[in-house]
Amino acid sequence: STPNTLQFAKRMAAPAETPGGIAFREIIASKKPVVFDGAMGTTLYEQGVLHTRAFEECNLTAPGKVKAVHAAFIANGANVIETNTFSANKLALHRYGLTNIAELNRVGVELAKEAAAEGGKGTIVAGAVGPSGEGTGFIDDDKAAEIEGAFREQVEAMVAAGVDVIVLETFQYLAEIRLALSLVKKVFNGPVIASMAFTDEPAATNHYGPGKVAQLLKQWGADVIGVNCGGGWGRVGEGGPAAIYDVAEEMVKAVGSGTPVVACPNAGHPKRVGHRNIYLATEEYFLVYAKRLFKSGVRMVGGCCGTKPEHIASVASAARMFGGGDDITPAPEVPAQEATASKKKKTEAGVALPLIPLEDRTGLSAKVARIWQGRLQGGKGKGSPTGPEDFVVSVEVNPSPGLSTDKPIATATMLRKAGVDVVNIADGPRATVRMSNTALAEVVQRELEMETIVHVCCRDRNILGLMSDLLGNYSRGLHNLVVITGDPPKMGDFPKATAVFDMDSVGLLKMIHGLNTGLDPAGNQFAGQAKYFCATGAEPGAVDYEREIRRLKEKIAAGADMVMTQPVYDPSVMRKFLDDVAAFPKPVPVLLGLCPLVSSRNAEFLHNEVPGMSVPQNIRDRMAAVGGGPPGVAEGVAIARELLLQFQDEVVGCYVMPQLGKYEAAVEVVRHLGYG
Repeated sequence: STPNTLQFAKRMAAPAETPGGIAFREIIASKKPVVFDGAMGTTLYEQGVLHTRAFEECNLTAPGKVKAVHAAFIANGANVIETNTFSANKLALHRYGLTNIAELNRVGVELAKEAAAEGGKGTIVAGAVGPSGEGTGFIDDDKAAEIEGAFREQVEAMVAAGVDVIVLETFQYLAEIRLALSLVKKVFNGPVIASMAFTDEPAATNHYGPGKVAQLLKQWGADVIGVNCGGGWGRVGEGGPAAIYDVAEEMVKAVGSGTPVVACPNAGHPKRVGHRNIYLATEEYFLVYAKRLFKSGVRMVGGCCGTKPEHIASVASAARMFGGGDDITPAPEVPAQEATASKKKKTEAGVALPLIPLEDRTGLSAKVARIWQGRLQGGKGKGSPTGPEDFVVSVEVNPSPGLSTDKPIATATMLRKAGVDVVNIADGPRATVRMSNTALAEVVQRELEMETIVHVCCRDRNILGLMSDLLGNYSRGLHNLVVITGDPPKMGDFPKATAVFDMDSVGLLKMIHGLNTGLDPAGNQFAGQAKYFCATGAEPGAVDYEREIRRLKEKIAAGADMVMTQPVYDPSVMRKFLDDVAAFPKPVPVLLGLCPLVSSRNAEFLHNEVPGMSVPQNIRDRMAAVGGGPPGVAEGVAIARELLLQFQDEVVGCYVMPQLGKYEAAVEVVRHLGYG
């Protein structure tokens, strides 16, 4: 070999992956939600660093400030932090007169790694690489070589400093990110993220939409693909959560569940206030869209311009919800000797008792079992209900604000007289503070002799608290449960509220199943055997439908006895869902979720503002034609009844969620079956 060949081979031999890089690949394989950090530049700007200076220079002139920003994001739940090196390439820094590129990048990585180590949470350090500023328009060979050289100098310095991941972000031009991605793959063996910022200039991406761009980034070797800062494709000039959500959703659909998608929105669109650009999206608004992003199949969510540690705390709250409270950092390996001892201990645990049949658990479960085995032939047949005796109706009635139970008791009394089987009581719906649902349920059952079905969510209690409540509620006669993961805390009213999420709905169902077989969570025998009847929720219209069905199968395997669907207004969506559930190895009874609309405004709000809700255009047009008031309520009842009539011969009953206190509308929906 010639000296030149040896020199080339040495240059091409990239260092081995860091432990953080290996951990990141394990996270990708685990499919758990991941939280990225927020805006470094914006945060430094608010600390007095003028935009006339390069923020990357702070690595040398104000390292304490840079490190403090990293620490704040870690403290608020970031699993991945990005180095303060976004523009640390010689082309972008030329206008600031900075030439010490390698030093700026090396120190940027070192500061992030120090903050990660001091945080003690296994935080992963990603080296931020932004556009060169020279990648616009046509890139000839000379310009390509110049850009590649700038990226090489930057990336090699970060790799030498031990960076875990490289993230190419905010690239607007497809040709430039392809060039950068190719270079990174040559000099770095670790995971690479490629994230685009879409603009109102279609030529930047060769007129390709987000879906096609996502497929190309995957084809070119990116381990994770995504969008940040700008979501202007179809939403000109916008980079806030709503616009980024639209782009990310297209990307997820284009690449499927095998390739993770990351989405990092701005904190809204900046407004000029005095001499400063201010981002006005609240933490609560960010929380709503973080939840939507995770639910759509996006695996990694963080923030871009204007996002503060408080915004990332909202993302972390949503991530805990979707991850069941688990930390994403891979657990250390258990020594073989300890693993053997643990396995032996488990083998010596208590023996599970046979489950008590549904017919003998509660009045509700007995009726469901009778309808399931009779009219529906255990899921193998269909049969039209002839009246209330072979159809179950549950209506949601929640505690009023304050101390009194008078209003919900009056509502439950009316529903009982109308023949409704049970009232369904949520557990802090939409993360608001109300009287505990179990307290109201106890009053309803005591005063009206009417069964209730209470929601149990994982948000507010740790495992000990959940177990304690389950044992206590059982003794109070509250044996019908709806097991859900729960919404993250509402950050607007209670910004300091902490989401617990020690487990998700699957874990909680397993724990309740244990109680139903006479075992505690540790697998030990305990005195007595519970006979809980457990329903669980499902969203037929979920954006990531594949995940929803997979999760539903896990819930049924964990012990769910019945499925209660979220409201659906599109018959074709419900048709597909019921067909898929019927094909499960273990089909279970379904309660059809209905939410009668009350006005055009109500329909638009549910469609645009409530995560997981979709109201088709034809339904919104029908509501728009009647407006609000009594005509709006009547039309909403008609729409709900039409859906019920299409599927009532395939479900054991329905679960009605009245809007704005219109409980009489719930009765009207099922009046044709003899209720009322």
